[in-house]
Amino acid sequence: MLSRRIRAAVALLAASLLLQVGQATPGHADDGLISQGRPATASSVEDSTLTADKAVDGSTTTRWASAEGSDPQWIRVDLGGPATISRVRLSWEAAYAKAYRVEVSADGTTWTTLSSTSSGDGGVDDLTVTGSGRYVRVYGTARGTSYGYSLWELEVYGKGGGDGDGSFVVAAAGDIAGTCRAADGTACPHERTARLVESINPVYVLTMGDNQYDDGKLSEYRSYYATTWGRFKTKTRPTPGNHEYYDPAGGASGYKAYFGSIATPAGKTYYSFDHGNWHFVALDSEQSMSAGSAQVTWLKSDLARTTKKCVAAYWHHPLFNSGSKGYDPVSLPVWRALYAAGADLILNGHDHVYERFRPQDPDGKATAAGPLAVTAGLGGAENYTFEHEVHPNSLVRLTDLHGVLKLTLTATGFSGQLVQDDGRIRDTIPATPCH
Repeated sequence: MLSRRIRAAVALLAASLLLQVGQATPGHADDGLISQGRPATASSVEDSTLTADKAVDGSTTTRWASAEGSDPQWIRVDLGGPATISRVRLSWEAAYAKAYRVEVSADGTTWTTLSSTSSGDGGVDDLTVTGSGRYVRVYGTARGTSYGYSLWELEVYGKGGGDGDGSFVVAAAGDIAGTCRAADGTACPHERTARLVESINPVYVLTMGDNQYDDGKLSEYRSYYATTWGRFKTKTRPTPGNHEYYDPAGGASGYKAYFGSIATPAGKTYYSFDHGNWHFVALDSEQSMSAGSAQVTWLKSDLARTTKKCVAAYWHHPLFNSGSKGYDPVSLPVWRALYAAGADLILNGHDHVYERFRPQDPDGKATAAGPLAVTAGLGGAENYTFEHEVHPNSLVRLTDLHGVLKLTLTATGFSGQLVQDDGRIRDTIPATPCH
């Protein structure tokens, strides 16, 4: 069994390297990964930590495993809508399938075989296929070991899916982890919100700063944040807050050490990335945001380069705020750059409240041409109160709760919900088109 696990680990390392240099199969260069973060189910699980969603979470260190010792077993992923499928890639753990079928279905009931084998040997199976449907299933009929079936990743490539409109879900919150941990159960606020994020199963998790209190030290991250929100670290796209810059080891040292290249993909604490028809910009409001700063100069260049229809930006300190912090002009040059580029959505933390504004320009004038801004500093830190004059464009103000913002992003717009940690919907962002 040891040699099999070593072989699987080597294959997994090779797979990770392939992910970095591009995976497109000749003839399908434009096809994308359409299964990541989608809902997944399975015939069984070995235990509660090895669930089906772990095989579509984009992480090569988490996995699905079936119950041991019985055939057949299966795992399936819902692509969210009709899709054309050109490739299926299976990264097996040591418990692999000797005989299995890859199947596709339009309705989850009637299945068509895309590929099959009775001589599987584990490792990575990279299959070129041709088919269409909403659901893809891996159906194992003979185990390669005495254990069960286990996949690090089930990846489906093609076009479409996403509820037929290119949609995907992200979860967002700021001001997250205090000095409690997952072992404290529901007595720990950021464990409750972490469980909520897990139930949402987003493609990405966006954090709007102050991820770890009080000083954002690496030891604090490891002791607290890592036990709760760290469970979806690989899909997290973070930003730092002022507490990360209290670190005695140097500003944001613990933050950068904990998240590594996830937080500094280009060597800076501000960066951008794309998914679907969306361009995301993650900024650092503890670094200069003055009009001539390196960050704002980079932002303008970044916005000029993107070809995506929709733009979302997020950072810690909000410009407009009716809570305990009030109006803060530190990000005014950023707002001006985003408004000029036709940005659609701005997310912030810092104030431990929820506040949603109608679209407005950087001067606070309501206009459909402006971005919709939301403050959601409810990830787990103690709540604040509304102490300042209510901004005229403030539509919803809530406190005395913890929760996350669930955003559904489509190829042409977005909608959202503020979900409290008990599952209740506390606010609904109506469907809003991109500019």
